[in-house]
Amino acid sequence: MTPRIGYIGLGSLGRHLASSLLQAGFPLTVYDINKSAASELIAAGAVWADSAADVARASDTVITCLPSPEIVTKTVEGPGGILEGLAAGGTWIDMSTNDLHELKRLAALAAAQGVATLEAPVTGGVHRAAAGMICVMVGGDKAVFERHMPAFEAMGGKVFYIGELGQASVIKVITNMLAFIHLVADGEALMLAKAGGVDLGLAWDVIKASSGNSFVHETEGQLILNGSYQINFTMDLARKDLHFAHQMGREFGVPLELASMTEQIFARGRATYGGGAQSTMIVKLLEDAVGTDLRAPGFPEELAPE
Repeated sequence: MTPRIGYIGLGSLGRHLASSLLQAGFPLTVYDINKSAASELIAAGAVWADSAADVARASDTVITCLPSPEIVTKTVEGPGGILEGLAAGGTWIDMSTNDLHELKRLAALAAAQGVATLEAPVTGGVHRAAAGMICVMVGGDKAVFERHMPAFEAMGGKVFYIGELGQASVIKVITNMLAFIHLVADGEALMLAKAGGVDLGLAWDVIKASSGNSFVHETEGQLILNGSYQINFTMDLARKDLHFAHQMGREFGVPLELASMTEQIFARGRATYGGGAQSTMIVKLLEDAVGTDLRAPGFPEELAPE
């Protein structure tokens, strides 16, 4: 039988992941604090629920994709939350970037009610989520993971089973930490090229073909050169993920000098442009400091689904 899936959190990422499930034929019930975020999904056949608990009552598996650990906790164990409605034998899958210790605590509460937990954070950007090609990293019981493989494959192009609960959170934070370090470095590289008189469009092409290339250069580098910075990921989210990396470094006894420096740069970026500003605007700190922008013709305002 095709499991009934509930999806909670229909932001710039979650709405695409939920849409992929719906297109794959999964019966879908949805909820978000902003009902208008669900309008396209409802028009396509999803069912609206008035609370997280109502989503859970209508579902065999409930997926959350939420912006902070505090919101995840409230949605799972708070009044009207998932554990109020999800029956024994059900599954909760958290696709948020969550604190691994809080995730494990909530998983223990769920287990006491006969509910299994998986973590399934994603990486690759909103443009890949829109195409159903984002990378999904899953932690938790392997048998539960295998039962949900059709749903993961509907949402993602690459699906990795990482191991026990918590390990997917570790690798997700690592991938984001690298992305933010690369973003700062890419801005410095492009500014150095401009200061040296190199055409920025040509510089972008050469870096892409070089040993210095990165996924961030290929994607976010284009948005910097366009000037839109529109990556659909905020300074607040970047700072959250860098804070998680900092915590893990202390907990695991690993010095993270580059990550710590990058976290400080993002703290300045947030103070300057606000927590809701695009994370790609971290490069604008350098543009403002030098007094020049990094612009080249032919680059898109947003990344196309791929």
